[in-house]
Amino acid sequence: MDLNDTKELLLKRRTELTGDLAKIEDSLDDPMPKDWEDRASERQGDEVLEALGNADLDELRRIDAALSRIEKGTYGICVKCGDPISEERLQAVPTTPLCRNCA
Repeated sequence: MDLNDTKELLLKRRTELTGDLAKIEDSLDDPMPKDWEDRASERQGDEVLEALGNADLDELRRIDAALSRIEKGTYGICVKCGDPISEERLQAVPTTPLCRNCA
């Protein structure tokens, strides 16, 4: 996989995540129902949405870091030991900053 393909893949996923986060934020801003049981159910749903949003934010940070490494010319180099990250690992986890040994 070439670097431009990787960058395109990461940017596409970033766009998906920002769209998902906007939907989650919009849903969390909905007013609470007046009925107590409905409100309890809504709060549980909000907790799930918040957890999903946090997972999306974590992935977004990893994508931004990978894109930054691409721009700096350090993508594919382990940030811990400086060794190259295998092509197989980068294909499996394109946002990884670590080689298999350091992970």
